[in-house]
Amino acid sequence: MCNARAEFGRRGEDLAAAYVAGLGWTILTRNWRCPEGEADIVALDHEAGALVIVEVKSRSGLGYGHPLDAITFEKARRLRRLAAIYAKGARAHVRLLRVDAIGVLWPPGKDPELIHARGIEER
Repeated sequence: MCNARAEFGRRGEDLAAAYVAGLGWTILTRNWRCPEGEADIVALDHEAGALVIVEVKSRSGLGYGHPLDAITFEKARRLRRLAAIYAKGARAHVRLLRVDAIGVLWPPGKDPELIHARGIEER
């Protein structure tokens, strides 16, 4: 069961990465880890001049809520810290650090639906 769940999550992340690349963004890395946590996708949004940490949440249904409901205030705050850590370590020269989320709703036997929320970090 755990392997099926991990595979489903990986497929959702692959779909999200293809979507991000389709926006014209450059994907710098996927599944980047540091002692403070993990970022699913780290990308450059060239138009906005932003380094973007993209959190991906995949669900096969709404029984546990919408995929984006899983991103709490604390999770968004941690992702914001990860963006700063990554930017400092990579010496990224960007105007903006941003945290986005992509929810993937993919019911069995149906096409996936992606929902992209930009700028979810705490205000």
